[in-house]
Amino acid sequence: MSSNRKKDEETFERLKRELIVRPGSAPLHYDMGLAYGRRGDLDEAISEFKTALELDPGMVEARINLGGMYLRKGNIDAAIRENEKVIEIDPNQINAYSNLGFLYVQLGRLDEAIDLYLKALAIHNRVPQVHANLGYAYLLKGELEKAIEANMKALAISERFAPAHNNLMLAFYHKGDIDSARLHCEKALGLGFLVHPEIRQVLESHNDLPRE
Repeated sequence: MSSNRKKDEETFERLKRELIVRPGSAPLHYDMGLAYGRRGDLDEAISEFKTALELDPGMVEARINLGGMYLRKGNIDAAIRENEKVIEIDPNQINAYSNLGFLYVQLGRLDEAIDLYLKALAIHNRVPQVHANLGYAYLLKGELEKAIEANMKALAISERFAPAHNNLMLAFYHKGDIDSARLHCEKALGLGFLVHPEIRQVLESHNDLPRE
């Protein structure tokens, strides 16, 4: 058993013991929800997050994670509802806007996703993941210059943010700028990101890239 798995098991058993003593503790049920989520026990995680919210309806972290569990189960509508409830409670919750943006991208509702990402960035604009997600939404719409701009902003915050390099590889590839696409492909690969295999093959024909 790895050290991380052993630590998770120890945490899980400790939480079970503490909940016997303090069954009315919302934070303990929240932590147990996280523990079940790490174990892949999604229904149990959902139950724990719901219990935490019954005890403390304003615990937005529990509602955000509840939405995440619904997403992992493939229930996008339920995930959307939970994140919308978070925004009703706290309109400045950047994670809820970002999560909703991601969910709307899955549904192909790109304009709504872009609007949500922009709202998230209006709250806090130093989160590379949100810039990259915005750039990916623009990429799916075919707005390549906006996609490039958004992902460059992500790299300005964290130059080792691999998803932004991957997005830039795709944007420059579709723009026809093979040299730039190859550059960002190399950077994404160097950071351990699994880039699109067919596009990688095309770029490899132009230059030697790191091979698996």
